[in-house]
Amino acid sequence: MTTPDRDVRPATEGDLPALNAIYNHYVKTSHATFDIEPKSIEWREAWFRDHASSRHRIYVATLDDRVAGFASSGPYRARPAYDTSVETTVYVSPDCVGRGIGVALYSALFEVLAQEDVHRALAGIALPNEPSVALHRKFGFRQAGRFTEQGRKFGRYWDVAWFERPIGP
Repeated sequence: MTTPDRDVRPATEGDLPALNAIYNHYVKTSHATFDIEPKSIEWREAWFRDHASSRHRIYVATLDDRVAGFASSGPYRARPAYDTSVETTVYVSPDCVGRGIGVALYSALFEVLAQEDVHRALAGIALPNEPSVALHRKFGFRQAGRFTEQGRKFGRYWDVAWFERPIGP
């Protein structure tokens, strides 16, 4: 998906420093991820290699020639029976929130997932997070469950809602 100022494309190794900076912003400032320590670039490179050698995808959005966000699919669980379910996630640079980046990223990601052997997309959302809930609902996700006090970060416990959506026929 390309507009005059925005492009969404598969991630490349050159995107990793910017992608990691976006993610680490949320590690340090938000309960949107339950990571509590920033990820090293070495960790991010291994994550990227794992995606490159599997059927899982990473997309980046660029805005005015810089990475503005990313979306990815990854394994839901390690057991083979779960192979047709993927966990999806999206992170947008804080200065680009509200500019349609998340919508553009998920549009590209779900277009590709619809062509693959994927039956369900799943997303865990730490609550409260109305913008993320709204984005997922926009893409057809329905809440499948809620776990109370599932994770502890910033000295408090957070609930997590799990959302799912069908992929393909």
